[in-house]
Order: sequence, then structure tokens, then C-alpha cells
Amino acid sequence: MWVPRGGVLGENPHMNTLSTSDVMHTLGVQARAAAALMAKASAAHKNKALLTLARLLRTQGAALVEHNARDVQRAQEAGLSAPMVDRLRLTPQVLETCAQGCEQLAAMPDIIGQITGLQQQPSGIRVGQMRVPIGVFGMIYESRPNVTIEAASLSIKSGNACILRGGSEALASNQALAALVVQALEEAGLPAHGVQLVPTTDRAAVGQLITMSQFVDVIIPRGGKGLIERISAEAKVPVIKHLDGNCHTYVDDPCDLDMAVTVVDNAKTQKYSPCNASESLLVARGVAAEFLPRIGAVFAAKGVEMRVCPESKAALAGVAGAVLQDATEEDWSTEYLAPIISIKVVEGVQEAIAHINRYSSGHTEAILTRDYMHAQQFLREVDSSSVMVNTSTRFADGFEYGLGAEIGISTDKFHARGPVGVEGLTSLKYIVLGEGQVRR
Repeated sequence: MWVPRGGVLGENPHMNTLSTSDVMHTLGVQARAAAALMAKASAAHKNKALLTLARLLRTQGAALVEHNARDVQRAQEAGLSAPMVDRLRLTPQVLETCAQGCEQLAAMPDIIGQITGLQQQPSGIRVGQMRVPIGVFGMIYESRPNVTIEAASLSIKSGNACILRGGSEALASNQALAALVVQALEEAGLPAHGVQLVPTTDRAAVGQLITMSQFVDVIIPRGGKGLIERISAEAKVPVIKHLDGNCHTYVDDPCDLDMAVTVVDNAKTQKYSPCNASESLLVARGVAAEFLPRIGAVFAAKGVEMRVCPESKAALAGVAGAVLQDATEEDWSTEYLAPIISIKVVEGVQEAIAHINRYSSGHTEAILTRDYMHAQQFLREVDSSSVMVNTSTRFADGFEYGLGAEIGISTDKFHARGPVGVEGLTSLKYIVLGEGQVRR
């Protein structure tokens, strides 16, 4: 099946006979041409597209949920795991969040073309930097169809073109969403090829997308560890990635334990499937005897299995209904995406930092403390893309950071780190302003 314009079936029957290789090449050519038009689009045109998309998500919500229901049914019949099925669902609340993300992006200043750091040099020239779009990015993702909207909206706001390749389990949902994106682009006078959805479930399409360096400037994978490892190993295009989200919450001594119970509960149980859910709990020895039975009772009531060190096991032994398992070395570095959490008692903030920097995936870590100096040390020394004080790791996403939406979370240390919003999809070029100066 050929989809030349972001999920709208082509009218040319010849297109339906193209090989996967030819389809991908055509998408690349169209994306590169669209990128030039997107880069010079006015803020008014881009914002109109975003607001139109928000409106369409609301008015077409019932139809979108119907398409999604077919995907969910097929996924359940195919035996997909509960967390994967959960990520697949397009509920009215999810669609409303996507619509609000589009509106939030539209309300944000347009950073494309901004000039910063302009300074006059001894020669008389003035040198600064201008923010510009990256060009074309490829997005490869699994399960979550809302990523189609997040990627498309960020692509529009940042003046980029994008090629989206969603998972086969969400094909109907993604096609329906992509069709709305195309409608929004066209109503705003922007190129329909600015956002394109790969129409085939052939795995060869991914292999070609990640090697089309003549058309694609960066690849952003969003999915399971296996997918991201494969793309990182095989890509011939730069990759913005995170492999997993082994996030930690550390309960310090001293700490407001009432607050700690509330925050740790939220960080782990508010939703189990996101990459920013806390998978490991560290507790300072000085508060462990009082805190662990309290949080253990919360976890026991919610059916959360606890993988425990010997000290935490002793503190939790009297909790009614607690499911305790001895932690293995592997547990300290595991992203469960399930009602399971590893728990370790540590001496204090220094040991907590050392443990996190050894076992963390570099995603998000939080300290719950009353000690200002401990908080500052944690912020400085923990080597992760988001580091928090006295709040839940579940806040680590673009919408909660005020980015409007995110295209993913980067645990790399170059260009973009943490939730990748509009700025993460741009680059800087030097600009030089003169009045006839020549090099002597």
C-alpha cells in the first residue's frame, strides 16, 4: 500500500505497485523538497497548522477511537503484553492531551531565525548564531500512536520535515492520525509532504530509512531496548536515543516522610508503562526503619512486587501482604515497566549517587530531602538527563516541562539531552555581519 502524503492513499494506481525500496526513496525525495518549504514557513502558517490539527483531533475523536479499537483488538488477539497494549490505546484523554500539546506549541514563540550571541570582533565584523531547522528527521516508534501527533506537531513548529514509521500493531491508528496531519498542513498552506507516514509494515523499510543519509539528517527511535539497539548499531544517520528508563528515587536523611510516601507512590504506581516511572528506590539508612514499612504497605496494597536488599527485606518483613524477592545484581539495572520495584538501603547521599551513576540508564533521578546541600550535591553529581528534587520522576516528559510535546527523551550527551522538544530539533549556524571588511 502506497501512502504518498502522510497517510492519505495515493490516487495513482502505479504507486501501489512500488517496491519497499522505491517507496522509501520517494518518501526521502519528497521529504527533502518539503523541508526547504517548511524551513521558510512563517510562524503564522505553522501555528495555523497546529491549531487546525488540535481542532481535528477533537472533532474526529470518535472516528480515531474506532480505528484504534481495531488495533487494540488485533494486538490482544496476537498476545501482546499488557504494557504494550496499554501504550497502544488512544483514549479521549490521550487525544485531548495531544490537542493541548498542539495548542501549547502554537502559543510558544517561534525560535526559528532567532539570532543570539552577536558580538563585534576586532576586525569589525559581528559574529553570532542563528537557530535553524535540522532538515528532515526520521521517527521510528512502537505501540504509541500518540507519537504520530507529537512528532508531527514538533516537526511543524520547528520547521522540519519528517518521515514517520510506526509499529505494525498501530497501523490503522497511525494512518488515521496522519491523514488529519496532512489536512492541517494543507489548510495552513504548508506542503503535504512535510509529514509522511511510511505505509508498509515491511521491516526492510526501517533498514532503508536509517541509512538514507542523502535525505534524512537524524533518526529518533522510540520503543523497546531491542529496537533502539538495532537502530543504533545499523544506522548511517545520527541517532538521538535512549535505550531504557531505569529511573531512581532516593529518600534522603533528613526527609519529610509524609511527602516521600506520596511522591514515591506516584513515581512508581501512577502508571507502570512509561519510561519515567521509578524502577528503583534507594533509602537512607537513617530513615529506612520508619519509611520502608509505610511505603511497603502502599506497594503491598497495589500488588507491587519488591526486589529487596537484605536490609530493606528486614525492614519490610512485617508488612502484611508484601511480596518480597531477594534482589539480584541484574535487578539494580532493570527497567521493569511493570508493578515491580527494586529497593536498596544506602548509607546516605554519597552512596546513593554512586549507585545511581553505576546502574542508571541516565534517564531521570530524584532526591527527596530537607537538606539543601544534599540536594545541590545530587543535582551536580548525578549524571542523568533529568535530575529532580522533591518531586516525582513521572514529570520527566515534554508536556510537563512546558515543551508542548516531546519527540522522545535523549540520554545522549550531545546536541539534545532529556525531553526533546522544539529546540532539540533545531541546530545553530554561525552568521557574520560586515560592512565591507576584508581579512588582512
